[in-house]
Amino acid sequence: MRVPLLDLQEQYRAIKSELMAAIEAVCDSQHFINGPKVDAFEAEAAQYCGCEHACGVSSGSDALLICLMAEGVGPGDEVITTPFSFFATAGAVSRVGAKPVFVDIEPRVFNLDPALIEAKITPATKAIIPVHLFGQTADMGPIMDLARKHKLLVIEDAAQAIGSEHDGKRAGSVGDYGCFSFFPSKNLGAFGDGGLVTTNTKERLDKLKYFRNHGANPKYYHKYIGGNFRLDALQAAVLSVKLPHLDAWSAARQANAAEYRELFAKAKLGDKIELPLKAPNATRHIYNQFCLLAKDGKRKHIMDALAAADIGCEIYYPVPLHLQECFADLGYKQGDMPVSERTAEEIFAIPIYPESTSAMRAHVVDTIAKALRG
Repeated sequence: MRVPLLDLQEQYRAIKSELMAAIEAVCDSQHFINGPKVDAFEAEAAQYCGCEHACGVSSGSDALLICLMAEGVGPGDEVITTPFSFFATAGAVSRVGAKPVFVDIEPRVFNLDPALIEAKITPATKAIIPVHLFGQTADMGPIMDLARKHKLLVIEDAAQAIGSEHDGKRAGSVGDYGCFSFFPSKNLGAFGDGGLVTTNTKERLDKLKYFRNHGANPKYYHKYIGGNFRLDALQAAVLSVKLPHLDAWSAARQANAAEYRELFAKAKLGDKIELPLKAPNATRHIYNQFCLLAKDGKRKHIMDALAAADIGCEIYYPVPLHLQECFADLGYKQGDMPVSERTAEEIFAIPIYPESTSAMRAHVVDTIAKALRG
């Protein structure tokens, strides 16, 4: 039985006619940049995320970048974030000339540990970027308390977490900004790159719209030095078709995760495999990924067995950001972020996409169990 890590074909087939009609309408209009399709999606996305405003942008990476640019974060400034995330989180900080300051994560939750943040705050600190990794929100209560106490900006990296909730509040609605990615593999994926920034402040929205269009308004009159960070109309149209289906897809992922937990409990592999923890205040987990931890150096053995059985798996992420070559000048060393480092050595993801079947999940767990029992 082939079990891919992700298969978007079935999702596409189910809504193909809607998608093609939306794309054809944009092509017929010949209005590809900004315009009514982008406006409509922004309004729909803001409502879905429980926010006052949303600004479509070119990618999740550019969503982070544009927030930092709009707030004037730059050389001499520090931004606190996690070392266990996709590169774009810290990459955006460095791209504006600021310094990423890393804080370790909570074991098996994979998100920034709020208890470790305050010790890293200095007079140069300007912002905190918590990441809602794998579809579960970071512990935003204490993070926001610290931000208010020290007058810091909070940018939620919700690239993997659209629709997830913390104490009933949607990801992207708690901090000053929320940043989303519509990379095709995300729970809500475009037909290419795309992103979104949410905010509850009209002044911030207006500034974002300047910055996504080279800082100009009207055309050729440049108030700021921005960039070309626009979400195009074709992607907005695709996303508007997909958004009404998102809750059903997320519910399927949640059901799949629950089934995995039952299967692993029955397999009695607790001494060899650790499952992800559900954080107490993360009231809605949307499972962009389902990641396990392999104990006793068994990850390669397990992944080899999965590959031999034609089961997709992936490591998210093999090298923590503080140990990446490009950040060597920051002076971090092995041992500085022990939880992130241990997680990077043990973690691997297994298939959880909505259209996967119970038979597939049983095959995945059975393959892992057989590999570990020899």
